[in-house]
Amino acid sequence: MTDLSQHAEAAVYQQQGFGTPLPVHGNIGLLIVDLVVGFADPNTFGGGNIKSAIARTQEALALARRNGWPVAHSRIVYADDGSDDNVFSLKVPGMATLTEDHPNSAIVPELTPVQGELVVRKTVPSAFFGTQLAPWLTQRAVQTLLVAGAVTSGCVRASVVDAMSYGFRPLVLSDCVGDRAIEPHNANLFDMQQKYAAVMPLAQAIVEIEAARG
Repeated sequence: MTDLSQHAEAAVYQQQGFGTPLPVHGNIGLLIVDLVVGFADPNTFGGGNIKSAIARTQEALALARRNGWPVAHSRIVYADDGSDDNVFSLKVPGMATLTEDHPNSAIVPELTPVQGELVVRKTVPSAFFGTQLAPWLTQRAVQTLLVAGAVTSGCVRASVVDAMSYGFRPLVLSDCVGDRAIEPHNANLFDMQQKYAAVMPLAQAIVEIEAARG
């Protein structure tokens, strides 16, 4: 797509009232979606810009821990006996190999959770569906939810849509999310910014958070 056509398409969204800014508001939390060993490996589920997203997410996680923000992680975890296979694992059969003890299902060492951080296990794209994530965030009074993880066009997007559906303000850290292909990554960042979330790199998010604190 040429720059001219991209500009024209963005103008259509603007004319129709999409893309209104979503300012940082209230308490901050961090959700790290599926940054597990299998998604860090280009030969399994990785590739694209996922490795750089993991590196940048280390900085986001360190920031959250310094500030005492609630932190939640998600993993895809299927039963060893295949009893919870579903449409997701039918479409992507390799997902069913991500069982509790399989190395590919483990959160990457750089982002290992510490005591007090929630880890939700899921068998569908959204980190919210069928998990305790929403009440856990609500109990901690989170209003703006920073989102990192993989992949942008799949589990990140699904989690962002559910986050806003539950009333949280998603702020997608654009350099902390990654996808195995760059075109769906970029397209979904654009679409989330137009409809569901604020989207910006970590450095800009820090500025926005500090400004909101006054």
